[in-house]
Amino acid sequence: MSGESRAEVTWKGTLAEGGGRLRLASGVVPELPVTWASRTARSAGKTSPEELLAGAHAACFSMAFSHDLSEAGTPPERLDVSATVTFAQGDGGFAVQSSHLDVRGVVPGLDQAGFETAAAAAKDGCPISQALKGNVALSVAATLEQA
Repeated sequence: MSGESRAEVTWKGTLAEGGGRLRLASGVVPELPVTWASRTARSAGKTSPEELLAGAHAACFSMAFSHDLSEAGTPPERLDVSATVTFAQGDGGFAVQSSHLDVRGVVPGLDQAGFETAAAAAKDGCPISQALKGNVALSVAATLEQA
């Protein structure tokens, strides 16, 4: 089993003053505007590659975590996941420096320690984490909630 995803961007103008239009081949969302300012200063209703990466990481992690919990016999009732991707200037120029996952969940039959251990494993195992590993600092904070 395999799959491919596709996206396209048309960019006009310079980096600082120009802008682009991002299209996802799935058509699930309308064209998204992207700018340099949306990466470094303010979003102003535009997206950035880092915001899209955060979305991809949160979605991938939630799937991996749900699968891992289910395989262990403790399927989740709910997982709320957010990802915060940091893009900043370092010694080598601008780079994605980190992706931090924050998960809150309701998982009957699991205690806080087990939830944290499973979250760490899912963080390490999800395919987006695997793609980032070694290049971007990855972290996860996990909070188990009561039903």
